Amino acid sequence: MKLFEYINRINILHKLIKEGRTGTPEKLALRLSISTSRLYVVIDELKMMGAPIEYSRQLQTYFYLQPFDINIKADFILLNQQEEYNINAGFFIQQNYPLLFL
Repeated sequence: MKLFEYINRINILHKLIKEGRTGTPEKLALRLSISTSRLYVVIDELKMMGAPIEYSRQLQTYFYLQPFDINIKADFILLNQQEEYNINAGFFIQQNYPLLFL
Protein backbone atom coordinates (compact mmCIF):
# COMPACT_ATOMS: atom_id res chain seq x y z
CA MET A 1 0.00 0.00 0.00
CA LYS A 2 1.34 3.42 -0.97
CA LEU A 3 0.61 4.98 2.43
CA PHE A 4 2.86 2.51 4.24
CA GLU A 5 5.62 2.98 1.65
CA TYR A 6 5.42 6.76 2.14
CA ILE A 7 5.54 6.45 5.94
CA ASN A 8 8.52 4.09 5.69
CA ARG A 9 10.35 6.52 3.39
CA ILE A 10 9.70 9.42 5.77
CA ASN A 11 11.02 7.35 8.69
CA ILE A 12 14.17 6.37 6.79
CA LEU A 13 14.68 9.96 5.59
CA HIS A 14 14.26 11.28 9.14
CA LYS A 15 16.76 8.76 10.53
CA LEU A 16 19.36 9.63 7.90
CA ILE A 17 18.90 13.38 8.37
CA LYS A 18 19.08 13.03 12.14
CA GLU A 19 22.34 11.08 11.81
CA GLY A 20 23.71 13.53 9.22
CA ARG A 21 24.42 10.81 6.66
CA THR A 22 22.06 11.36 3.75
CA GLY A 23 24.70 11.95 1.11
CA THR A 24 23.93 14.09 -1.92
CA PRO A 25 20.32 14.56 -3.03
CA GLU A 26 20.95 12.21 -5.95
CA LYS A 27 22.35 9.45 -3.71
CA LEU A 28 19.59 9.95 -1.15
CA ALA A 29 16.87 9.74 -3.81
CA LEU A 30 18.42 6.53 -5.12
CA ARG A 31 18.56 5.12 -1.59
CA LEU A 32 14.86 5.95 -1.06
CA SER A 33 13.91 4.59 -4.51
CA ILE A 34 12.43 7.90 -5.67
CA SER A 35 13.45 10.50 -8.21
CA THR A 36 15.54 13.48 -7.16
CA SER A 37 12.67 15.83 -8.02
CA ARG A 38 10.32 13.76 -5.82
CA LEU A 39 12.88 13.96 -2.99
CA TYR A 40 12.83 17.77 -3.22
CA VAL A 41 9.02 17.69 -3.02
CA VAL A 42 9.11 15.46 0.10
CA ILE A 43 11.72 17.69 1.76
CA ASP A 44 9.67 20.81 0.93
CA GLU A 45 6.58 19.14 2.42
CA LEU A 46 8.50 18.39 5.62
CA LYS A 47 9.76 21.98 5.74
CA MET A 48 6.17 23.26 5.40
CA MET A 49 5.29 21.12 8.43
CA GLY A 50 8.04 22.80 10.45
CA ALA A 51 11.05 20.54 9.90
CA PRO A 52 14.20 22.70 10.12
CA ILE A 53 16.02 20.88 7.29
CA GLU A 54 19.10 22.34 5.61
CA TYR A 55 21.70 20.96 3.22
CA SER A 56 25.47 21.28 3.66
CA ARG A 57 27.38 21.27 0.38
CA GLN A 58 30.62 20.92 2.28
CA LEU A 59 29.49 17.84 4.24
CA GLN A 60 27.21 16.64 1.42
CA THR A 61 24.33 15.84 3.73
CA TYR A 62 20.98 17.14 4.91
CA PHE A 63 20.74 17.98 8.61
CA TYR A 64 18.37 19.50 11.14
CA LEU A 65 19.20 23.02 12.36
CA GLN A 66 17.80 22.11 15.78
CA PRO A 67 16.54 18.95 17.46
CA PHE A 68 13.48 17.70 15.61
CA ASP A 69 11.40 14.54 15.69
CA ILE A 70 8.74 13.04 13.44
CA ASN A 71 5.90 10.98 14.84
CA ILE A 72 3.51 9.43 12.32
CA LYS A 73 0.49 7.66 13.74
CA ALA A 74 -2.30 5.74 12.03
CA ASP A 75 -5.23 4.25 13.92
CA PHE A 76 -7.42 1.60 12.34
CA ILE A 77 -10.84 0.99 13.84
CA LEU A 78 -13.96 -0.85 12.74
CA LEU A 79 -16.95 1.41 12.19
CA ASN A 80 -20.47 0.50 13.04
CA GLN A 81 -23.23 1.11 10.49
CA GLN A 82 -24.18 4.53 11.89
CA GLU A 83 -20.56 5.75 11.88
CA GLU A 84 -20.11 4.59 8.31
CA TYR A 85 -23.39 6.26 7.37
CA ASN A 86 -22.20 9.56 8.90
CA ILE A 87 -18.82 9.43 7.14
CA ASN A 88 -20.45 8.74 3.77
CA ALA A 89 -22.74 11.78 4.18
CA GLY A 90 -25.86 9.66 4.52
CA PHE A 91 -25.13 7.24 1.67
CA PHE A 92 -24.76 3.64 2.80
CA ILE A 93 -24.06 0.66 0.55
CA GLN A 94 -25.07 -2.79 1.76
CA GLN A 95 -22.01 -5.04 1.83
CA ASN A 96 -23.85 -8.36 1.41
CA TYR A 97 -23.99 -8.25 -2.39
CA PRO A 98 -21.31 -7.34 -4.95
CA LEU A 99 -21.48 -4.04 -6.77
CA LEU A 100 -21.20 -4.19 -10.52
CA PHE A 101 -20.07 -1.17 -12.48
CA LEU A 102 -20.65 -1.20 -16.20
